[in-house]
Amino acid sequence: MKTTLRAAIIAAVSFCAIGSTGFTSPGRALELDQTPDATINAAPATGVPIPPPPIVPASLTPDDNDHDGSADAASDAPTGDDQDFASLSEAVAAQAMPETLDRELKCLAIGVYFESKGEPLAGQLAVADVILNRAQSARFPGSVCSVLTQRSQFSFVRHGRLPRARTHSRAWKTAVAVARVARQKLWDSPVPNALFFHARYVSPHWRLAKVGTVGNHIFYR
Repeated sequence: MKTTLRAAIIAAVSFCAIGSTGFTSPGRALELDQTPDATINAAPATGVPIPPPPIVPASLTPDDNDHDGSADAASDAPTGDDQDFASLSEAVAAQAMPETLDRELKCLAIGVYFESKGEPLAGQLAVADVILNRAQSARFPGSVCSVLTQRSQFSFVRHGRLPRARTHSRAWKTAVAVARVARQKLWDSPVPNALFFHARYVSPHWRLAKVGTVGNHIFYR
């Protein structure tokens, strides 16, 4: 009887030990940890539509002509009836203030502003033409800005630097308009071909051909 009871106890213990090995075996646990996750490793979905590129308005798309520097020159070019004015004042009044000024036009306007802003329109145009005539002459530098900054030529220039104009003033807007009229040749200068001028209250005794007097300036060539 004791032998039979001992055998039954040993058999019961052995069965429990065998049944628990499926949950505590390190090898089995490692295999479960290495099982790939079907969600993470799934292939990307196909057939998803790709959104089209944004539509850019025509006004925002770049134009090849915007980068060749011709825009400012084109805005000054006289076209059609733009050259037909009854008076110089009408031609000046017709010039809208550009949003930006190219370098040469700005220099020309600065020259008109500082040399003749107190002069009548004809006097301002005459000064502008002198500056342009110099830029076109082999006797002077080849650009408006260089003509103005040439040493000992214009008294308002200091150390080769152009001063700043009061760009919100009425005189500046007039100077810009006169500069545009002169550069576009929309009105003839009262002193054609002049290359020099000085105020009437000085006497430099130049041995030059006098062209005429406009306002407070005397012009020569």
